[in-house]
Amino acid sequence: MKTKRNLNTLLDQPTVVTIGTFDGVHIGHQKIVKRLINAGKLEGLKSVILTFFPHPRMILQKDSSIKLINTIDERHTILEALGLDYLLIKKFTKEFSRLSAEDFVKQILVDKLHVKKVIIGYDHRFGRNRNANIEDLKRFGNTYNFEVEEISAQDINDVAVSSTKIRKALNEGDIAKANTFLGYNFMITGTVVKGKGLGRQLGFSTANIKVEEDYKLIPKYGSYIVSSIINNEKIFGMLNIGINPTVDGNTESIEVHFFNFSKDIYNKTIQIDLHERIRDEEKFESVEALKNQLVKDKETALAYIAKHDAK
Repeated sequence: MKTKRNLNTLLDQPTVVTIGTFDGVHIGHQKIVKRLINAGKLEGLKSVILTFFPHPRMILQKDSSIKLINTIDERHTILEALGLDYLLIKKFTKEFSRLSAEDFVKQILVDKLHVKKVIIGYDHRFGRNRNANIEDLKRFGNTYNFEVEEISAQDINDVAVSSTKIRKALNEGDIAKANTFLGYNFMITGTVVKGKGLGRQLGFSTANIKVEEDYKLIPKYGSYIVSSIINNEKIFGMLNIGINPTVDGNTESIEVHFFNFSKDIYNKTIQIDLHERIRDEEKFESVEALKNQLVKDKETALAYIAKHDAK
């Protein structure tokens, strides 16, 4: 995928388009994305996913509590790896939400995207107050010369079920289950910032990760086996999400201890892939007890890595 673009730029080639959030780009989504890409290759069209950001619920319902599996940049990375040509991001505003269904089709799909085919769910609704459906889209297709291919109820249900199960698994800390539905390792992307130096005092120096996007879903507090690609090298480690109750912490932190790694990565943005959960966050009776547990956690992580190669 050459780039993700906003819709201020016209595409100059005919396209096959699908529309949706595609949060998680999980195995249900991937089935649809591959169908889109294959259709593009067969018919000589550029494959495009049109998505909206911020999430419409954030704008229309002021639902600040909504949490997404991926940040927009993570979504772009995953779709690029699948072979999509373009992820196009339309800024969602109240003004845009008032656009009529036909204006949306004419101004966005036809004029900007040169659409020749739309692959869309049987239950897709669009336009002002979401009052248009797939039959309306087919009618517009006849008017503006594009084909509409319907995604079945079964495939749409697979997408909805997968998303619900992934969020539930992440909230319960069940990374293995979430990864099964995702078809890849759940990731946290953030910038390495200065912490309190507690890890170093315990003999387990950590990189503190700041996630800029407050809408990003962070899994249940606890310790996890993780890996990152740093300077083209895969580095394993263990991650803690929580408030550090043993030292009376009260603010959430995300800290990763990389094994056999000592390079300076302050201010770098890194992607951390989560492989397996080690344990819940606990309040230990002493700092020494915490240190002893960290030694056990590392042994658990290294044994897992040796057995699974954490692929």
